[in-house]
Order: sequence, then structure tokens, then C-alpha cells
Amino acid sequence: MANVTVIGAQWGDEGKGKVVDWLASRADIVVRFQGGHNAGHTLVVGNNTYKLSLLPSGIVRGKLGVIGNGVVLDPEALLAEISKVRAQGLDVGPHNLRIAENVPLILPLHPALDRAREAARGEDKIGTTGRGIGPAYEDKVGRRSVRLCDLSEPETLSAKLDELLLHHNALFRGLGAPEFEKAPLLEALLALAPKLLPYAEPVWERLDAARHEGKRVLFEGAQAVMLDVDHGTYPYVTSSNTVAGNAAAGAGVGPDAVGLVLGIAKAYATRVGSGPFPSELHDETGRLLGERGHEFGTVTGRPRRCGWFDAAMVRQAVKIGGVQGLVLTKLDVLDGLPELKLCTGYRVDGEVMKRLPAAMRAQARAEPIFETMEGWSGSTRGARSYADLPAQAVKYVRRIEELVEAPVMMLSTSPDRDDTIALRDPFAG
Repeated sequence: MANVTVIGAQWGDEGKGKVVDWLASRADIVVRFQGGHNAGHTLVVGNNTYKLSLLPSGIVRGKLGVIGNGVVLDPEALLAEISKVRAQGLDVGPHNLRIAENVPLILPLHPALDRAREAARGEDKIGTTGRGIGPAYEDKVGRRSVRLCDLSEPETLSAKLDELLLHHNALFRGLGAPEFEKAPLLEALLALAPKLLPYAEPVWERLDAARHEGKRVLFEGAQAVMLDVDHGTYPYVTSSNTVAGNAAAGAGVGPDAVGLVLGIAKAYATRVGSGPFPSELHDETGRLLGERGHEFGTVTGRPRRCGWFDAAMVRQAVKIGGVQGLVLTKLDVLDGLPELKLCTGYRVDGEVMKRLPAAMRAQARAEPIFETMEGWSGSTRGARSYADLPAQAVKYVRRIEELVEAPVMMLSTSPDRDDTIALRDPFAG
């Protein structure tokens, strides 16, 4: 049996939570390999709705959850999330949640710097969640991160805080923001140590053992390819690599362990925050998609911008992200629309392109080229086989496959995990 990696194929918020939940029931271990608590997955299980940001989705299904070294971890956010799901009846502890001992930590100074920078940018703000993800990743590559294993060495922790504050307080002074003192930070981290260290281990060893034992591993991505720090709509991106190639580095496994790569995409398109969005709708149809799709951010509550499905962008994500099959979600949101449009490319300064240009101002000038299709009057909601879909809905899905150059392996037709049309078992390899 093969492993499976799930990534977003648009700008995030594609409904990965439900898909990962569906796949987790077939996996043995679920691994988060990048991002932080800026990600959000909503899982509907019976009468319970779980909103997860850091916990791997498999926890809900009683599977072993792993937070890999590619994540940046906010200790307070993690403990609060564990407490919240325990109150909903989930059993979460070191027996079913393991955290890479070398995971970098998000400290209170990171969100403070995040918010101060966004305020200083004014109208040019990137649209971050203000949760300190970017500054934490900066410290990681700057080789000054406090990592989970450092909590077991008070002297190391003290020395690292000296270096961190030397760097960050200079930035706070430049931004006219309050500086941080060492003593409260050190005291807080030492108090967290006994709560967090029981979860810590070299997770690469566990994952290597799982490979030898033939266990199924599901690698769970956050955000999406077009928010990748290298390949997305830079600088309006997240601060980590969201492509499937990072699943290996972010978990401590070889590239051959990534397995089948599924890209999740909505049957239309949404985006939160600033940045280019060529197929965006500013009319009544855009508002209708937002209302029907309940398009509000899981983490931030911010309303999402809505538009037509951008096949050119998803094709780009397929190529860059290593996507071998698509999972198309929220098809039911398009029910009853008399006419649908697919973005097949862009016009930039008179030139027709099938990809988004890399330059920021060129991206902003990209005008969508649309192909129009007939909609369907019947309902797709709750469909569990292709035979249950209206003929025009099937044509729409087939046309997407042609344009993005990847097969649709699964279709989601409602938030319910069982309202899923599986055309192939991803774990079959």
C-alpha cells in the first residue's frame, strides 16, 4: 500500500479538512509537515464540528498524529487546541500525538512583530493572519530559533533568548513598537516545558519504522501551492513551502515516502487577504458563491474573495506541486447557476499566457480569459456516485480534467465526509 500526500491546489481553504478526514480513516498515521496555526481545517463528524489548526486531522479518527519539524509551533495555541477538543470528547495526549523534537517554536514576540510590520505597510499589507508564522520561519533560517528540544536545556534556552532579543528588539525599536524583556519569556517557556516535552521525540525514527512495518501514512499539507513561498503569488504568500516536495523535508523522510499526491481544489475559486486573483467576481454571482459556500476563514473568520475556477492556475499548481490527481470540492455550490465560466489563461499587456507571470505587477495586470459552459438545474448535493450527477456537472468536471491536465480522483458534494465520490482508492498506489 502507498502513502498519500494532500496539498491545496489553489490559495487554500479548498476543503482539505473533510478530504483528510475521509482519508485518515484509511491511514495509520497522519503527519502535518508545514505551516502553523494560521492553517485551519473544519471537520464535521456526526453532530460535532471540530476546528483544527495544529492538530493533525487523523486525531479525530483515533489515529496517531504527528507534527513534523517543518511546522512552526505555538505552544500556547497547541495546548489551547488540545484543551478545546478534549472538551468535545476527544482523547488527545502523548499516546496519540507526537511532535518532532526539532520543531521551531513561535514565541509571543513573533505575532507582535508580525502585526507591527503589517501596520507599518499600510495599504501595501500582505494580509497575514498576524500569528507570527513568518517571523518564526525567519528565525528558523536565521539559525536563532528556540526549538522544542531546547526546553529540556535551560542554559541553552537562556542563551538563545539573548540572541533572539538582540535581533527582535532592534526591529521593534525601528517600528516604534514595545520591546520584549527576557525574564518573562524565559519563565513562561520553562513553565511550558513539562507540558510539552512528553510529546517530543525524533519522529523521523517513528516514520522510518512505520515504513518497514508497511503502515499507511497520510501527509497533511496546509495552505496551498499558490501560497508557496517560492512558487506562489509572491509576496502575497505564506512563509513555507506548501508543495508536496516539502512533505519529505518537513517530516524527516525520504522523497520516495511521499506517495500519491492529491491536490484539493474547489469547483470555483476563493482567496483570503491581499494578492492577485484574476478570476475574482465582484458581482452578485461572487456574493452568491460566498453565501452558498459559507466562505469565511476557519482561523480568522475573514470573508473570502470568490471567483470562477481558474484552470490555468490549477494547471500550474499541478505541475509545480507534483499533483497526480485532483479532489474537487463544493461542486454543489454551483447547483442551479445557468452559466459557468472557466479561466483558461490570461492576457498580460496584450500577450496571451497560460500561466501566471512571476513578477508582482504583471500578476496584478493579468486579465482572465474565460470559457463559458452551460450550468445544470439539478442537484449534486449529497451525490455519492457519478450516476447521481446531472450530465452538465459531469461535463464540467471532465473539462476541468482536460484543462488542468490531471484526473479528478475524488469529488466532494457536501461537508459530510461520506458525501464523497471516490473514483480511485488513493492508498492503492
